[in-house]
Amino acid sequence: MVTVVSRARSHRADATKETILAVAERLFAEHGVIAVSNRQISEAAGQGNNAAVGYHFGTKTDLVLAIVRHRDERIAAIRARMLEEIGDSTEVRDWVACLVRPAAEHLDELGSPTWYGRFGAQVMSDPVLRELMIDETFGPSVQRTLDGLNRCMPAMPPLVRIERGDLVRNVMVHMLAERERALADGAPTARSDWHSYATGLIDAITGLWVAPVTPDR
Repeated sequence: MVTVVSRARSHRADATKETILAVAERLFAEHGVIAVSNRQISEAAGQGNNAAVGYHFGTKTDLVLAIVRHRDERIAAIRARMLEEIGDSTEVRDWVACLVRPAAEHLDELGSPTWYGRFGAQVMSDPVLRELMIDETFGPSVQRTLDGLNRCMPAMPPLVRIERGDLVRNVMVHMLAERERALADGAPTARSDWHSYATGLIDAITGLWVAPVTPDR
């Protein structure tokens, strides 16, 4: 009896946590992380106890990181599959695809509407959460992708490489968010689906990496 009751409680707790994660992701995406309180999330998740977020996750930062981990597990799995497919490619575009396509593919498989693209853009606009999110998502598959990219990129000054890395990160984060927002609003989009959209992003980001470097004058 004790075991059955314990399992039932565990299932309820897991279901509550899933609901809180989904609601928090949506509210953060729509309103920003700072503007949304744990109390608002608890109420929107249908929790009679306004301290439910703190009980299950801790601080708001802990909740943000829980959302990131929840999504990144699947994104990293997609990237690992892609890395196996490209092997030791010497094409910049193949490695760029391993950066871009996993998140787009995950958004596609979630169906519409989604909020993680906009959630990511909101988090990346916060100076503290930005660094935490980068650290949290910088796993082995990302490291392997960047190592492969660095092996086949054209030579450029270190500061230019850092500058272009920042450009690439911003393009990825905000363009995924823009398409997600357009789909949620029912606005027209240039590409018919997430796969095609990712292809366009891969083309553009590859161009950023291999573009000529004009010397300072």
